[in-house]
Amino acid sequence: MKSSLLLLYRLITYNIKVIFANKFVYFVLAAFLFFAFIITLTIFEDPDFSEEVIYGFLVFPGLLLIFYPMAYGIQNDDDSKMLETIFGIPNYRYKVWLIRFVLTIFVAGVLLFILGHIANLTLYRFSILPMLGQVLFPILFLASMAFMVSTLIKNGNGTAIVMVIIGFLFFVFAEPLEYSAYNVFLNPFTEPRNMSEFIWLSIIFKNRLYLMVGTGLCLLYGMFNLQFREKFI
Repeated sequence: MKSSLLLLYRLITYNIKVIFANKFVYFVLAAFLFFAFIITLTIFEDPDFSEEVIYGFLVFPGLLLIFYPMAYGIQNDDDSKMLETIFGIPNYRYKVWLIRFVLTIFVAGVLLFILGHIANLTLYRFSILPMLGQVLFPILFLASMAFMVSTLIKNGNGTAIVMVIIGFLFFVFAEPLEYSAYNVFLNPFTEPRNMSEFIWLSIIFKNRLYLMVGTGLCLLYGMFNLQFREKFI
């Protein structure tokens, strides 16, 4: 049991080093600094905190944490000469990148949990786990989309540019689609006026369902693209 746990620990730490290119501390520091930055801006603009505001505080640091691993994962393997090894073992590539995807989301979730505790103690009292569960929906969707795009472009910089454009478009349409089930950044803690609670809850349910389905489809399509070894090597 002890040796199995030690092996699991080494597997996780090794993959985290690979995922974040041995710069994990910098990503954590960037997430905390970004979190502090947006809180500071909000304090000067509108000090009235609520669950709706906290949700926005947590989404963007989460996106920052998953952006690099998802966009640059394939290129990093190519640069380190590991890509051919990964593709050389049947079905190994699926296990490698799925484990890395899960670990990336896990690390983002743990750090967001810590940030949520900080916000809970200093800004506004709220239930952390329900908040974290809602925050992970758009993060999972955009992470899977970035992974899918990386399997199509196979270049970190190109993937990053495409995802920035896509994210910007989602952000631009977030306001006109504020109460729509098709809004990727839908804030479930908003209390819309002139709308019954039942309708609002049904919109939230549909939105989360669409994001889950989109996440699954992006992952499946990304895995499908990984079947074509000659396109990567």
